[in-house]
Amino acid sequence: MSATHTPTDHRRHVLQRRIRWIVFATIGYNMVEAIVAITAGTIASSAALVGFGLDSTIEVLSAAAVAWQFTRRDPERWEKGTLRVIAIAFFALAAYVTASSLIALVARVEAEHSPVGIAITALSVVIMPFLSLAERRAGRELGSATAIADSKQTLICTYLSGAVLIGLVLNSLFGWWWVDAIAGLVIAVFAMREGLEAWRGDACATSVGMILEDHADHHDD
Repeated sequence: MSATHTPTDHRRHVLQRRIRWIVFATIGYNMVEAIVAITAGTIASSAALVGFGLDSTIEVLSAAAVAWQFTRRDPERWEKGTLRVIAIAFFALAAYVTASSLIALVARVEAEHSPVGIAITALSVVIMPFLSLAERRAGRELGSATAIADSKQTLICTYLSGAVLIGLVLNSLFGWWWVDAIAGLVIAVFAMREGLEAWRGDACATSVGMILEDHADHHDD
């Protein structure tokens, strides 16, 4: 069993700066993604695409909360409050995806073919996992629950991108309008679970932070 080491002050500074750059990149990409998806969804009458664009705005909120935290002099001090913001973003995402999916199923909403929508969701499936992985690695090493919670938010958005992409493609090819709605309901369940974990402070990094704290306490004794 390998020992857990507390990062040096220099390493902590490097990791905090890395997380800031990651969340800034996430914010920038999601702002573009939101504008493109909402516009394309409106043109194609696609509830899934519009929902995807609105989801991107929630991702911006989550990333902005983490970016704000890591511009503070003492980021750990703001951990709990930032986790609550991320949790609320998860809950909002789950609520919206659930509502839009149910409406699409009940109303049998059939969107038009959207090449732009397919392109932006495909691009997100490629880009977002890298941002999520980079932030999660930095967050785990730093022991930051908020960074890991935000990386989970980004990962869920990747799943949503994939679901919307599959739905758009299958709808275009076979007229299977209901596929992305079903996938959206599954994703909503995961989003709710992650929101509850973030609200309680049960994200993976919370445990890491506690281990680091306990490790330091043992050395002090």
